[in-house]
Amino acid sequence: MSSESRINDRIRVPEVRLVGPNGEQVGIVRIEDALRLAQEAELDLVEVAPTARPPVCKLMDYGKYKYESAQKARESRRNQVLTVIKEQKLRPKIDPHDYETKKRAVVRFLEQGNKVKVTIMFRGREQSRPELGYRLLQRLADDVAELGVIESSPKQDGRNMIMVLAPHKNAKPKVKATTPAPDPAE
Repeated sequence: MSSESRINDRIRVPEVRLVGPNGEQVGIVRIEDALRLAQEAELDLVEVAPTARPPVCKLMDYGKYKYESAQKARESRRNQVLTVIKEQKLRPKIDPHDYETKKRAVVRFLEQGNKVKVTIMFRGREQSRPELGYRLLQRLADDVAELGVIESSPKQDGRNMIMVLAPHKNAKPKVKATTPAPDPAE
C-alpha cells in the first residue's frame, strides 16, 4: 500500500463523508456526487482518512497540498537537532598531565553541546582492578560537573569501562568566536 493519498477516480467506495474546501462538513454523499462537486469547484477529491467508515474525503487543490506538506517536512528537518557523541579513551594508569589533556578535550566537547562517551581500556592484569577505572571516571565526572552530567553511569563492558556524559540542558553550546579584524581607520 502506497503512502500517497488516493484522489479523484482512484477512490473506489460507493459513498464518502465529504469535507468542503474551507473545512465545512458537507455530509455523507455518493462518490459520483462528490466527484461532480470537485469538478465544479475545479478542485480534487482527496481521501484524507481511508480507514474511517465511510472514508473521509476533502475538496482541495492536491498539488498545493503536496507542496505545502513537503515544505513542512523540510522545515521540520531544518529545526532538528543532531546529537553528536564524541569519544575520549583513557587508561587506568594515566599520567596527571595526560589526564588534564584528556579532561580539556572533554570540556571542549561539552561546551560545544556534544555528548561524550568516556572509555577506559584495561589490559592484562588491569582487568582485575576495575575500581581504578571507576574512580578515574568519577573523578572526571566531578571535574566537569559544572558543564555536564552523567547520562549513563560507569559500566564494565568486557575489557572496557564506559560512561556517557551529557551537557546540561540549559547550557548553550559555545561556538568558536572569531577575532574581529582590526579597523583600518584607527
